[in-house]
Amino acid sequence: MANFTAAVYQNEYLPDGGTDVNAIVNITCTNAGVAGQTGVGDAGEIIIVDTSGSMGTTNMQAAKQAAMAALDFVVDGTFFAVIAGNHKAYLAFPMVQSGAGMVRMSERTREEAKRAIAFFRADGGTAMGTWLNLAKSLFNSVPGLANKHAILLTDGENHNETQSQLSAAIGNCLGQFQVDCRGVGVDWKVSEIRQIAQALLGTVDIIPHPSQLGSVFQALMSASMARGVSNAELRVWIPQGAQVMFLKQVSPTVEDLTRRGTPVNQLTMSYPTGAWGDEERDYHICIRLPAKSVGQEQLAARVQLAVSSQLLTQGLVKAKWSSDTNLTAQINPEVAHYTGQAELAHAIQEGLAAKTSGDEATATIKLGRAVQLASETGNLEATTKLRKVVDITDAATGTIRLRKSVDKADEMALDTASTKTTRIRG
Repeated sequence: MANFTAAVYQNEYLPDGGTDVNAIVNITCTNAGVAGQTGVGDAGEIIIVDTSGSMGTTNMQAAKQAAMAALDFVVDGTFFAVIAGNHKAYLAFPMVQSGAGMVRMSERTREEAKRAIAFFRADGGTAMGTWLNLAKSLFNSVPGLANKHAILLTDGENHNETQSQLSAAIGNCLGQFQVDCRGVGVDWKVSEIRQIAQALLGTVDIIPHPSQLGSVFQALMSASMARGVSNAELRVWIPQGAQVMFLKQVSPTVEDLTRRGTPVNQLTMSYPTGAWGDEERDYHICIRLPAKSVGQEQLAARVQLAVSSQLLTQGLVKAKWSSDTNLTAQINPEVAHYTGQAELAHAIQEGLAAKTSGDEATATIKLGRAVQLASETGNLEATTKLRKVVDITDAATGTIRLRKSVDKADEMALDTASTKTTRIRG
């Protein structure tokens, strides 16, 4: 059975009349097991491959090989399906017209699915919302699925449906399944794919060259199969009169969960975290309390990890009012670190957006600040990627110059990596 532990990092002390309490809550999972094997309920996997005309011969051939390779990492007994997507969504495997749209993985069904994938051809436009809606229908066609995960690959922009249609499809799939999205090449929009991944508790990244597709798909599927805990949730209790100002996952990536809470009772909200493997995640929570005077103490929040309504661990966020400025002026190192990491993500995205629009002055300011934050927080990956977009004169002060000639793939790699964070602890 999976084991969860929690640890809280904060400065408990507030000045006389202070209201806001910040804390980093670390949740660690061990012995997660195998999806659909050691948890409650079956696992379902769907591979969604862009088969639009823009994929061309090279990308299409690499995508087919990658999808076939990913099937080898799906554990036998897992329900699975394959979707071919262009301006419509097609159920490529299993070839059924009604009833369950997924079948259990076995040696026979794996080979049948590979034969179906071999017939993929690049043709038509792109309407990702239809792909997501079909995936939801397929997952819903099999009762008892607990872990529901999809891999979505595209190479282009979503030209064949409006933004409102895509947003509606994403909203239709919220809380239904998780999606890891990957874009091959440089002709797709990071913001578009990030919208899908963030809403559906997944990841987004660029695959610069089609030759890298196979290893990426294998890694994604292997990671999914290792998530033996499905549908975990963070439950946050706060006292009467308090308010959750924000709740963000800050490691391994920055994801704002604030508006995704649903009430458990009058004082407790539940926030989705998706499936877990053997891993640890950090959450930054800010609670606003009614002001109190020196000497008073209060429990500011109780942060719990629950699976199937069973509470498995918890961390307590506390508040103590003091007149000692040596205590109240301290900023907890973990809180400071992740505050900088969250700002770093915004600075990169805003800087790249300004650069794209031709606003070089704003781009220089924002990306300069990103360089400074990456240096301060020790984010070597961000620093390395920033160096491919800007020339750094002084990292400590954020003094940079925009490069005149930048590979688009390097800009997109910086954009997709903007939400990846580094830990302050080993």
